[in-house]
Amino acid sequence: METISDHLLKDRLTACLQEAVDRQEAAGISVLAFMKGRELCYAQAGMASINEQKPLARDSIFRLYSQTKPITAAAVMLLVERGKLDLMDCADRYLPGFRNPRVIRADGEIIPALRAPYILELLGMTAGLSYPDTDPAGQYATRVFEEDQTLIRAGGGMSTVEFCNRLGELPLAFEPGTRWRYSTCADILGAIVEIVSGKPFGRFLREELFEPLNMKDTAFWVPPEKTDRLVTVYRRTEQGLEEFHNLNLAVGDYSREPAFESGGAGLVSTLDDYMAFAQMLLNNGVASGGRRILSEASVRYMRTPQLSERVRADMWDGLGGYSYSCLMRVCDRPGEAGLLTRAGEYGWDGWLGTYFSNIPDREVTFLLCQNVTDAGTVAVTRKCRNLLEVNELSRRT
Repeated sequence: METISDHLLKDRLTACLQEAVDRQEAAGISVLAFMKGRELCYAQAGMASINEQKPLARDSIFRLYSQTKPITAAAVMLLVERGKLDLMDCADRYLPGFRNPRVIRADGEIIPALRAPYILELLGMTAGLSYPDTDPAGQYATRVFEEDQTLIRAGGGMSTVEFCNRLGELPLAFEPGTRWRYSTCADILGAIVEIVSGKPFGRFLREELFEPLNMKDTAFWVPPEKTDRLVTVYRRTEQGLEEFHNLNLAVGDYSREPAFESGGAGLVSTLDDYMAFAQMLLNNGVASGGRRILSEASVRYMRTPQLSERVRADMWDGLGGYSYSCLMRVCDRPGEAGLLTRAGEYGWDGWLGTYFSNIPDREVTFLLCQNVTDAGTVAVTRKCRNLLEVNELSRRT
């Protein structure tokens, strides 16, 4: 039963979203919050498509980009708890591209690495891998991504395993385990899941996570009967928002099943689908209907800070107050964070503004979805999280 405070929270969240839309921070934004297993609030503002004057809907489909990563981590932990993967396995046990690993030094010299990255280091972004960037290691990654983008535009593309073997052949930015760098680790893990399970990565996710959790709109592509629900992507310019149709990384053409199923950035989903996944984690691995998906031990491991103090120093300034584990931020110093949060809060976000947060001590899940590039955790995200903390969590026990 809704209360006065429920209505107050929804009104304040809606006003915050509308202000962001009016400032053209995004074309449309929606939020969904659950507390103790029930819906606390859903709010939205703006458009799924400006040209079509189509408002966002509860079942709008968003491109998750990096919010794909926690799902990939859950897939890895399924194999760990079944005895199929060892966290101390090296990547070259599964992907031959990682044999004879090398490191590129600051002066550009490439030397042999001590070893290939562990699964543990792939989960913690301490593997030495790179996304496309301007530094030497990032430039090597750029070439592989650009090559695959060319193939995708031509109607093809590298397979998941082929793409990740190519990444494994590149020189590492540093010796595994010695630093933190946001990178293609989740993509490599997706390929390893595919190899170990003997199933295409997307099929494994569907059978082990999406179908048991009734995540009916979560996949690596959007079939024709659902394309009208896929939101239009925009980017900010000095003249306002304009549509964005370019490929980013090696994903972007969602009209067909991709050859490369990116564990780091490839999924699409809806608020309610992702809520089912997030609530499963919040419930220590048990889905809302009572079915166990992950063991309690796996979920506990996923939300436990992983980084040493030395490695943690490499994390972005915007992640103050957080460590990292299993492809997610984990708050252990809330006083250093840039929003009102609590120790133990965890989750992640995505390049197009999707955001996920679990707050275990209050049994709360908060989701936010936008349709604008270069968003991640931005001002409107932090404002909404603050509103949730002040106007709702402080009122309830």
